[in-house]
Amino acid sequence: MRNDPEAVMLFAAGFGTRMGVLTRDRPKPLIPVAGRALLDHALDLVADTGLRPVVNTHYLGDQIADHLAGRDVAISHEYPDILETGGGLRQALPLLGNGPVFTLNTDAVWDGPNPLTLLRDAWDGARMDALLVTVPAQNAVGHAGTGDFLADAQGRLTRGPGQIYAGTQIIRTELLADIPDRAFSLNLLWDRMLAAGRVHGLSYPGRWCDVGHPEGIALAEAMIGGRDV
Repeated sequence: MRNDPEAVMLFAAGFGTRMGVLTRDRPKPLIPVAGRALLDHALDLVADTGLRPVVNTHYLGDQIADHLAGRDVAISHEYPDILETGGGLRQALPLLGNGPVFTLNTDAVWDGPNPLTLLRDAWDGARMDALLVTVPAQNAVGHAGTGDFLADAQGRLTRGPGQIYAGTQIIRTELLADIPDRAFSLNLLWDRMLAAGRVHGLSYPGRWCDVGHPEGIALAEAMIGGRDV
């Protein structure tokens, strides 16, 4: 089984309920930020790495399929029910291949080095089952909360207030087969990996903006434009 990830799963299936009326007739990944769809901002990161992109869809998935028509992007459509992050990743494995994969949320914008490249350079499959990009609170634009993870001196993560998970990682997929539920969160995998001490964090050196809520659009556009936010 290969140990270096070659594909990336872009999560684009959600209902986008925090966006309110903006997602009444449009999926969240197609909301424009600085004149381009959120999904396209995410695909720009993928294009710089040469990874094979796979996009999952559910809510208004036909719009995403139309948006991606003619591009070399595989689509895993979740029907009739949405499968959450874990179930969605497991369904897409025939498109992603065996072994570790990247995952990337599509409701964020980055200002700094490509996080996928940073992950690839830091990945050590001998020590890690998952490597998560985290962001210190002062670099997280438009995000409220106390954080998700604490890191020890070796970069191993435990749950607790501290760094914020920025929605991208490399993760092994073998344990997905052990979960009986059809729809489930990747938190179930993380919990098992955390207990084994094999989840590591990579603190992002740039800025990251959460665009999962309407106020995040203007904040992301200001960040991209180099303005104070």
